[in-house]
Amino acid sequence: MARERARAERTEDPRATERQHARGRLTARERIALLLDAGTFTELGTFRRHGASGFDMERRRPYTDGVVTGWGLVHGRKVFVYAHDFRIFGGALGAAQAAKIQRVQDLALSVGAPIVGLNDGAGARIQEGVAALDGYAGIFRRNVQSSGSIPQISVILGPCAGGAAYSPALTDFVFMVEGTSYMFLTGPDVIAAVTSECVTQEELGGPAVHGSRSGVASFVAPSEQACLADVRYLLSLLPANHGEAAPHYEPDDWPGRACDRLYDIVPSDPRRPYDMRAVAREIVDDGELMEVHERWATNVVCAFARLDGHVVGIVGNQPLSKAGVLDIDASEKAARFVRTCDSFNIPIVTLVDVPGFLPGVDQEHAGVIRVGAKLLYAYCEATVPRVQVVLRKAYGGAYIVMDSLGTGSDLSFAWPTNEIAVMGASVAASVVHRRELADALDPERLREELAAAYAAELMHPYNAAERGFVDEVIDPRDTRRVLVEGLRMLRTKERPVPARRHGNPPM
Repeated sequence: MARERARAERTEDPRATERQHARGRLTARERIALLLDAGTFTELGTFRRHGASGFDMERRRPYTDGVVTGWGLVHGRKVFVYAHDFRIFGGALGAAQAAKIQRVQDLALSVGAPIVGLNDGAGARIQEGVAALDGYAGIFRRNVQSSGSIPQISVILGPCAGGAAYSPALTDFVFMVEGTSYMFLTGPDVIAAVTSECVTQEELGGPAVHGSRSGVASFVAPSEQACLADVRYLLSLLPANHGEAAPHYEPDDWPGRACDRLYDIVPSDPRRPYDMRAVAREIVDDGELMEVHERWATNVVCAFARLDGHVVGIVGNQPLSKAGVLDIDASEKAARFVRTCDSFNIPIVTLVDVPGFLPGVDQEHAGVIRVGAKLLYAYCEATVPRVQVVLRKAYGGAYIVMDSLGTGSDLSFAWPTNEIAVMGASVAASVVHRRELADALDPERLREELAAAYAAELMHPYNAAERGFVDEVIDPRDTRRVLVEGLRMLRTKERPVPARRHGNPPM
């Protein structure tokens, strides 16, 4: 048995490991060793072999069939894993390999534990034809069955092409590594033949593309070692399944700590930018954030953090990028994050400083109404504790969409610098008094006077509080304490059982 197990680990080709390392990539077992706590991996299906025939396949029947599967511990908590072995058939998926992956998918869902897929494969195994395609179908079905029940994490550590790309797309988080990983449905050769476009694998589906343009990659890391360390950290922030809370740790950071630096970080002038991530770091425990989609749709920040030792999801407009407006990509990014938090019992803190939705013909024609409604739907549907904080401006429909009390936020607080209104004072004056301005001898001066009058009447900091649209106006330095106390109160919030199978969001 020991001899056969060693044979399975080294593969039939004595130079296969050397070639994998020459590509700048680790082997499947080396990756699993980095992901899991030392000595905790229990392997399943070590001696599995394919039963295909033809194309000389009868003579090539290596153990594992190109994927290593099993379970182990991450920070002492159970996690299932499968890792493609590129040394065997280029990691390509056949019927036996698919069956092994489906086996650990079923086990992970049945026991309520996260599953991590370490992807490094060349797609479907051509020699097995439709049997390989059917194997993908079974994997995809299990991805959907597990969605919202257990965390599913995909790590792209080499090629992930064709049908193989759809499984990561169905999971909760996708990691990529600079220089060695890429994803696409149709490769450069086929694109060149069909459209005459010449493009490299990196240009077509590398981490730079999926991390900043397509939004497919949730995280991008500089190396496999850094990537797998990030996966371990993410798992420490997630519950094992939808029926549990995320892990809690007693904080070293005092929950009642004053946040005096917020006075320096956020200018009172609503036209001056600042970094919303700096605000979030000042508020959360130890200044630690794990930002999701850091490089994509940068006008909104989505991040996991801890408050009082409990995991929270932070959603915040980013004034440093497009003045923090909501657009199609930002709405899509935030909606996905809100739904993920709601799936896994993670309270949501929304930090609002939004001038509205991005105006423009391109946005309207591309469906900003439909996509903006995704974020609205996600917040309205979410049943986890939700707290809104309005820092400066919150204008128009974007104010509603950013988790207002009317959409079901449990608590809403505002800084004394807040301006909650249908639109900015100058624009409002131009719309309401357009006839007077058209007839005025000095329209600019009159517009300034009318804007000041509008702001004084409807945009002063206590206007929304007077009308019950925010619960309290707070001192910015008390933001951390107020959030901690509010979330402590909401910890026993009852989450209603849905009265329907599911809604029909504008997907």
